[in-house]
Amino acid sequence: MARGKKSKRRVEAHEAVVEEIDEQGEAAPAPERAPKLRLKATADLPTALPGPAAAALVFVAAGAVLMLEILAVRLLAPYVGLTLETTTSIIGAALAGIATGAAVGGYLADRTDTKLLVVGLLVLGGLLTLLTVPIVHWLGPGARGSGDLAALGITALALVPAAAVLSAVSPAVAHLQLHDLRASGTIVGRLSAWATAGALLGTFGAGFVVIPLMPVGSAVLVIGLVLVLIGIALGMTTRLLAPAGIAGALVATLAFGAFAASADSPCLRETHYHCIELEADPEDPNGEELVLDNVHNSYVDLKDPTYLRYEYTNWIADAIDGYFPRRKPLDAVFVGGGGFTLPRWLLATRPGSEAEVLEVDGDLVEFDEERLGLQTSADLRATVGDARMTMRNVPTDSADVVVGDAFSGFTVPWHLTTREWLEEMQRVLKPGGIYAANLIDVGPLDFIKWESATFLDVFPEVKMITFINPETGALYGGNIVLLGSNRKMSAKVASQAYGGVTYLKSAVEELGAEGEVLRDDYAPVDQLRTE
Repeated sequence: MARGKKSKRRVEAHEAVVEEIDEQGEAAPAPERAPKLRLKATADLPTALPGPAAAALVFVAAGAVLMLEILAVRLLAPYVGLTLETTTSIIGAALAGIATGAAVGGYLADRTDTKLLVVGLLVLGGLLTLLTVPIVHWLGPGARGSGDLAALGITALALVPAAAVLSAVSPAVAHLQLHDLRASGTIVGRLSAWATAGALLGTFGAGFVVIPLMPVGSAVLVIGLVLVLIGIALGMTTRLLAPAGIAGALVATLAFGAFAASADSPCLRETHYHCIELEADPEDPNGEELVLDNVHNSYVDLKDPTYLRYEYTNWIADAIDGYFPRRKPLDAVFVGGGGFTLPRWLLATRPGSEAEVLEVDGDLVEFDEERLGLQTSADLRATVGDARMTMRNVPTDSADVVVGDAFSGFTVPWHLTTREWLEEMQRVLKPGGIYAANLIDVGPLDFIKWESATFLDVFPEVKMITFINPETGALYGGNIVLLGSNRKMSAKVASQAYGGVTYLKSAVEELGAEGEVLRDDYAPVDQLRTE
């Protein structure tokens, strides 16, 4: 019964439509005569930007986000170190900003004057960029030693707002350009391609051009100013910004820029890899502490190269003196330069020795020459580059000693810990040579357990020098020196400096039994070394 009533109503409705058409004297347009399918009535849509201008806007906005992401690594390093977790936090924060900006930008573009929105996003994005450096310098000192959550929190506050606002530019510009659904794929694809190109240029430009050319704080300042000026220029050409609005944007830019420029950097010098600081020794006018990314790296006595302040440097020096006859000239390779403390000690205590130092940061070598009295020569050479690469050029069976002392914060770069790396040490060492590696670990000492297993997998003879807890006799943690050799090490290869205790191979085997061999395809060094 219900079905019959519905059919009757359909018939009546159809008859009413026919009657209306007859009264008008014309039928509805045929489907093939329908106008082009558009998003809205043309009168409701803002005028599209010229194609090159639209491409340039998304190119610049996306490039700025990626440049900020790269620069944030250097901004945060002096406070929270340069670890895998720090880098991960920065990448995650940037992606969170990009995702937020894309969603919010598209929403606002459907509900506001889109051209004015783009102008506002560029100006606001530039102002937030100018605040990035002050935020990091303001929050950074309180985050020192606070772990990975501190890096995530500072990154979220400093990077996410600017990244979100700038990432909203692309959907807003796309909304401006989309007037015809039949060309929507071409328009969106083209803009996406230009945005990706900008991100690529921002990434490579920051790493290969901007950071080598200027301090990180200055680079961020320039990016912010450029974004604001582009936004103002767009507002002027579209006549969307009144003189009062332009004046207000300029005043805000000057104020934010002055605030950013006045933010004190902790760095005496910024390099490709480090924030360098120097601390004078209050008890010795000739003593200088080299601090890299807020970590005390080296102590240099400007008048006495034989003086070694740090515990581990004394342990390595004692092990070398116990392994080789006193004052015998040695051929040595040092992985990691720092303040060149141990290389200078070697040449001062063993005349005729030759040392090659593999240091990734060439600017640090120049700093050592300018401020720490380093004098390179035929006997003390500095080779700049990643040690995993530059070590390949060191001749086979050429070194009596190799010393590993390269760090990123408190962590040894993972690729300088693996079995493959230790096999390279075997190649470089003369028969009967010795490899001494300075390592740092605390807590459960998982990293040392794995590195001990790796040493034992490569070297027939292994010893360890470190602290012990005087109350329990257990390993204390902190600096730990592992020694590896193909030749049996006598009892003289030991050190008691600063309370150091030397462990024989059997003790290292007991420790290494709880670890695994580190390999190039599996070396979770950052995760093993816990706070």
